[in-house]
Amino acid sequence: MRHGRQRLPYRLKGKRIWIAGHRGMVGSALCRRLESEPCELVTAAREELDLTRQSDVEVWLKRAQPDVVVVAAAKVGGILANDTRPVEFLRDNLLIETNVIAAAFEAGVEKLLLLGSSCIYPKLAPQPIPESALLTGPLEPTNQWYAIAKIAGLKLVQAYRKQYGADFLTAMPTNLYGRHDNFDLETSHVLPALIAKAHQAKHENAPHMVIWGSGEVRREFLHVDDCADALLHILTHMSEAEPINVGTGEDVTIMELAQLVAETVGYKGQIVTDTSKPDGTPRKLLDVDKLKRSGWRPRIGLKRGIADTYAWYKAALAEGSDVRVSA
Repeated sequence: MRHGRQRLPYRLKGKRIWIAGHRGMVGSALCRRLESEPCELVTAAREELDLTRQSDVEVWLKRAQPDVVVVAAAKVGGILANDTRPVEFLRDNLLIETNVIAAAFEAGVEKLLLLGSSCIYPKLAPQPIPESALLTGPLEPTNQWYAIAKIAGLKLVQAYRKQYGADFLTAMPTNLYGRHDNFDLETSHVLPALIAKAHQAKHENAPHMVIWGSGEVRREFLHVDDCADALLHILTHMSEAEPINVGTGEDVTIMELAQLVAETVGYKGQIVTDTSKPDGTPRKLLDVDKLKRSGWRPRIGLKRGIADTYAWYKAALAEGSDVRVSA
């Protein structure tokens, strides 16, 4: 066993790091970021390891013996997916978190970082949302299943710290976007959905493009490469029981976002709102003072980030890649 709080900064030199979910948007960004670090990446394809099977995870971890585990694997999706498949979002995420965290502890990992989500906070939380807002009010009903699973994972991390002194911690990223995102209109989050809609509308020369809800709710967006950099900073410079918000500290309305996407794509048609569809939480802006005080700042602005994501999306379509679902 190698448990116990590590000295800060935590040195990655010579460490074996397992990114659970390395093919997904966040996991692949972390792999790219760690390529320049003096560590060894450890991965397991979905075909090789089913994270929802406890015994398989235990056996694999004992054999792989990583020093660090980052839990980026999760069942994710937008409002429609969460609202229509609650069992999968609650059950699968509970299984993944419980299996990986417990097996990592038994395998004696030195440090574990669990990725949560800003949807863990109450629907009507104060803005910007501080980490202390957790469990102070009702959740947004449309994504409560995913949120509850993530809250349970966060609390399990805290329990291992409290009972065993394990150097386990959690990060709560805001809305992420970037390369390898999910662009399937049935299951995607708002920004990739807007990119896919605008691209299709431009291609078809459509007179208008429809967006869900009023367009008035506000959201914060962080490029996945900035997120990966922040997670590496948290791993090496932080160790605490409370969750750590990861974001930009800035937000936009969904209509402003749609207009920026349309401008980037080159779509000239009208943007129409469908108010029969849910808005979700009125505003979701994270208080990121804790992370900023530790010395980290984002570097990729929203306009540049959308342009980068759209360029990747077009290239993937041209190559015939399946960009509907994140790997």
